[in-house]
Amino acid sequence: MEVLKNKKTLQDFIERQKEMGKKIGFAPTMGALHNGHLSLYEIAREENDLVISSIFVNPTQFNNSDDLAKYPRDINRDILILENSGLVDAVYVPEVTDIYPEKAESQHYDFDGLENEMEGKSRPGHFDGVGTVVEELFRQIRPDNAYFGEKDFQQLAIIKKMVEKKQLPIKITGVPIYRAENGLALSSRNQRLHEDRRETSKIISETLKKVNDWFRVITVPEIKERVIDIFDHQHGMKLEYFMIADENSLKETDFFYKDKSYRAFIVVVVDGVRLIDNMHLD
Repeated sequence: MEVLKNKKTLQDFIERQKEMGKKIGFAPTMGALHNGHLSLYEIAREENDLVISSIFVNPTQFNNSDDLAKYPRDINRDILILENSGLVDAVYVPEVTDIYPEKAESQHYDFDGLENEMEGKSRPGHFDGVGTVVEELFRQIRPDNAYFGEKDFQQLAIIKKMVEKKQLPIKITGVPIYRAENGLALSSRNQRLHEDRRETSKIISETLKKVNDWFRVITVPEIKERVIDIFDHQHGMKLEYFMIADENSLKETDFFYKDKSYRAFIVVVVDGVRLIDNMHLD
């Protein structure tokens, strides 16, 4: 596995691969890798000649400087995980100046309103940061296919919208959420939780399963009341928000229409660590 430490090295590498006509699969990360990330590369490996990872903690998508400072970083561990997986041919580890040559600032994007829902309400500017870094990585790596986890479902929708609007020749694939044995969605932030807390946090996915059971059986307001009640009784957990939204527009709904697809979204803060999860409702 090649480790590409700057933009020039990356560009030389990509040029050689393109000359050989190789199909490139790519999945960007912010490091702190886990099996959820590797599940992206498993699918990429099946569909491409060459698989590329990137590790870059993007400063422009953090609206909280404390959150940025606390984000787990261990580049040597991450590179070893990728190498041992046998799934990745190269990893791009850029410096901030490789992504932001002048100043670490976001472009402004219009994602047709997707950016104003859910995470966009509580994290202003977040999706401008996501769009900026992903577009730049796409332009540098020039992948044929790119892979993103459905745990960050809103991010996946926004990247699809960006590719559509920018007319980038890249196929975006969403990969199902990878869960621990107890059902907790794997996340880099989980590393900040005590082991006991990772176990009790399974209540998040268990609640989503209950929501799926209640779907179309009781009303949306009744479902929300039940979810709020569940977390009112969980010590050390704070429900930041729960909502059921149209999967396409991501707009919250208070009523189920037969011809629409819905997904439940939840954010819970556990001992100061913000955990997000979602589930398609069927």
